[in-house]
Amino acid sequence: MMKHPIIIAGPCSAETEEQVRTAAKELKDFRLPVSAGGEGISFFRSGIWKPRTRPGTFEGVGETGLPWLSRVQEDFGLSVCTEVASARHVELVVEAGLDAVWIGTRTTANPFLVEEIAKALQGTSLHVFVKNPINPDLGLWIGAVQRVLRYCPEHVYAIHRGFSDYHIGQLRNAPLWRVPIDFKVQMPEIPLLCDPSHLSGNTVYIPELAQRALDLNFDGLMLEVHPSPSQALCDAGQQLNPATFNDLMHSLMWRRSTPSDDSLSEEKILIDAIRTRIDVLDDDLVDLLAQRMSLVDQIGEVKKRGGIGIIQIERWNTVSSRTKNLAIEKGLDDTFISEVYRAIHQQSIKRQEKIIRDE
Repeated sequence: MMKHPIIIAGPCSAETEEQVRTAAKELKDFRLPVSAGGEGISFFRSGIWKPRTRPGTFEGVGETGLPWLSRVQEDFGLSVCTEVASARHVELVVEAGLDAVWIGTRTTANPFLVEEIAKALQGTSLHVFVKNPINPDLGLWIGAVQRVLRYCPEHVYAIHRGFSDYHIGQLRNAPLWRVPIDFKVQMPEIPLLCDPSHLSGNTVYIPELAQRALDLNFDGLMLEVHPSPSQALCDAGQQLNPATFNDLMHSLMWRRSTPSDDSLSEEKILIDAIRTRIDVLDDDLVDLLAQRMSLVDQIGEVKKRGGIGIIQIERWNTVSSRTKNLAIEKGLDDTFISEVYRAIHQQSIKRQEKIIRDE
């Protein structure tokens, strides 16, 4: 696997060979700050096949751009990455000798396409990045990565680029950070990157999103960098120019993924002590939940004997209001507590349903 952090940068699309080479020339000497390892970019990105939402917009230069990217890789010593959306795309990329590909969000949502692409990747040494599907379907995302791993197990990564929905807000896509966090929990061996460009849709919000990803221990960033963003043929508003990209990379707080290896470091000793206390509290939480569910079962037995329906809206409203107020008093986020109690309520309903059905 690549050294961390993994940084992918380059224009959204390959528009002309001159534009691609200009971008590559300005990025080839870039170096991360010493605190982040001091390395250059890991991959130069540029799309030649662009699946646009509506026809009639710029959909990439297609195969015409492959020689441009090959020459960038050869002339500037940059590993080049482009998007593939079919097995044929993979074959062409392999023939062109590129080092990496990414599977876009629309393609990830189609298991048939992912399977075809994964089979085409078999036997190659390509680095493969799998973006999240367009909707927040964690199983679909994990499934896409697993399909790729079956045929190309050596260099596989995931990219969080946000989710499309009907939300009205500043960002282009909803971050829904809990989804990539759950991905990381379930697939800890797969490096996870963040794409703040597609999350934001506007360069104004990129720094905050990039820092949030680093704070959450993401393994790297994918950013769109264009030599003249205002002249870009697509996604102009979310592309940084090379100078702004450099400034951003040097302004971020780069965090270590783990405490110092020194077993006696102050950080490690403190974190271990706090985690021990958390473990004790987790034991207590599970025990309290078990006690609560035992009482829920007792109520279920009473409802069964009395022919009483399971869901009591007035009671649920009372519990919701009370716990929300308690959360506010304790300095907790009331939305978080509401989510926790909705999960508890759903489990309580399931247990009482089972009691009432059982003879």
